[in-house]
Amino acid sequence: MIEALERYRIGSGKVRELYDLGTDGLLLVASDRISAFDVIMPNPIPEKGRVLTGMTLFWLERTRGIVPNHLRGAWPGELPEEADVPELRGRAMLCERLTMLPIECVVRGYLAGSGWKDYRATGEVCGHALPAGLEEAARLPAPIFTPATKAEFGEHDENIDAERGRSMIGSEEYAAVEAASIALYEHAAAHARERGIILADTKFEFGYDADGRLVLGDEVMTPDSSRWWPVDGYRTGISPPSYDKQYVRDYLETLDWGKTAPGPELPADVVAGTARRYIEAYEALTDARFDDYLTTMEVER
Repeated sequence: MIEALERYRIGSGKVRELYDLGTDGLLLVASDRISAFDVIMPNPIPEKGRVLTGMTLFWLERTRGIVPNHLRGAWPGELPEEADVPELRGRAMLCERLTMLPIECVVRGYLAGSGWKDYRATGEVCGHALPAGLEEAARLPAPIFTPATKAEFGEHDENIDAERGRSMIGSEEYAAVEAASIALYEHAAAHARERGIILADTKFEFGYDADGRLVLGDEVMTPDSSRWWPVDGYRTGISPPSYDKQYVRDYLETLDWGKTAPGPELPADVVAGTARRYIEAYEALTDARFDDYLTTMEVER
């Protein structure tokens, strides 16, 4: 992504680049790429990476009392010299090294996405038996922990049940990440509800630090990793209006496309609409203007 840092790059995901800066730690950089159905779309969403980073910083600060996190720095003056370049401002985080767990920790408070598809087929989601007759977008009796595997690049994540999750990471570790994930979800859902927004579901990633502590990593409760619905547009029986990339998914569902690479070009109105929704989510949830975040991060526009 950044030529001057290319020699440090150790990984590239659907959205993020990872750089090893030696003793300074790892640099996690959010691009403007967008993926849907585990396929990267050919055109980016303007300022998306900065929205993701700004929202992650907001949640990491708010949730330190629930679980430790990997953040070491992101604000002007906190990044190593080689990473303090205009292209990275507002989209880079200096992070602690972690040994990551091999599962994605998903919490669902509402029936949507792959959870809705699983429920229609089996009446369950990841081994959780749910009441009969629920509609799409129905609120669940209580939030449920529904982990998934981390798919290889270009493959699809797989929802798994508790038995398989415990076999992958151990029973004690599974109980710890389940409790932490649900606590994080409930904290964010209450915060969002006060602002007229529903947190339908979200995913977390955890790892262990050098001292063996469970630590929250990656991005946290962004429009990429979560479903955010405005309360005033919510009803069951439909895929509600959203502040997240469901807008892109819904467009792609109208196409005759096999959900494999390469992804189709997104029309200009879908790109603009997605960018607007991401910024609206940032401003509604953080009680701050996105332009103020850019100014604080010394981003030139």
